[in-house]
Amino acid sequence: MSDVNKTIQKWHASFRKGTDFDSWGQLVEAIDEYQILARQLQKEVQSTNSSDFTEEQKKTLGKIASCLEMRSGSLQCTQSKEDFKLEELKKLETIIQNILTYNKVFPFDVQPVPLRRILAPGEEEHLEEEEDAAAGAGSTEAFPPRAPGTLLPRLPSEHGMTLLTLKIEKIGLKDAGQCIDPYMTVSLKDLNGLDVYPVQDTPVASRKEDTYIHFSVDVDIQRHVEKIPKGAAIFFEFKHYKPKKGFTSTKCFAFMEMDEIKPGPIVIELYKKPTDFKRKKLQLLTKKQLYLHLHQTLHKDS
Repeated sequence: MSDVNKTIQKWHASFRKGTDFDSWGQLVEAIDEYQILARQLQKEVQSTNSSDFTEEQKKTLGKIASCLEMRSGSLQCTQSKEDFKLEELKKLETIIQNILTYNKVFPFDVQPVPLRRILAPGEEEHLEEEEDAAAGAGSTEAFPPRAPGTLLPRLPSEHGMTLLTLKIEKIGLKDAGQCIDPYMTVSLKDLNGLDVYPVQDTPVASRKEDTYIHFSVDVDIQRHVEKIPKGAAIFFEFKHYKPKKGFTSTKCFAFMEMDEIKPGPIVIELYKKPTDFKRKKLQLLTKKQLYLHLHQTLHKDS
């Protein structure tokens, strides 16, 4: 079996897993699976090195990703009416299976999720340095519009279990005024750097002021604190758009380990990219007193 057929088989298995969870009423698991698959499809759509799929096939993959996100959004909605039903989503199964030969009109009037190029950490470094040197300092222009983030709702409470909400208040950067379209990617990684649950992106920051970019956004961690794997950490990747190069770049990152979970404010250090999810080779971003500012709230169901 060729690599591309193995990839399609993997996507199909993930799709079936998600729809099975959905039909069984395991909504949290279904949302997780849908969002993981949507990100995998979007990554393929963005790929500039792959020749496995034609541009038309990539458009179809992007539309499938949109439908997965729509179904995920329907499951997260507290209203009884569903915007995108499971029966509708299931119609896409044969399209995923036969993506290499599919040539019919897509069954739903949706558009692929607009994507910006996201470079590998090593690939982006010299480009960001080059553009930062050329950029003017102290820009105070308003942020351009960007699609809302992919934040997930708080999990249902369980007796005796604790949920964590992190408010991302602000980040301190010496060139905060130059950052365009900034947002934060939040993930929970185990000791091996693997995702414990789907990654979440915040909406674009609300404002920037002097050396600070303000978010004021709540992120609900998608695991009960008691169920988080030993040695795991919550990562915060600060990303912004580079218009001259046309890609979204990770500028720096921070992380919070499990022994730091406690109610109230916390200030954590910023590190140079590439993001080191295994926490082996860490380099501080700056010696200046600039940090990521968070506020923790614990929800205990006693």
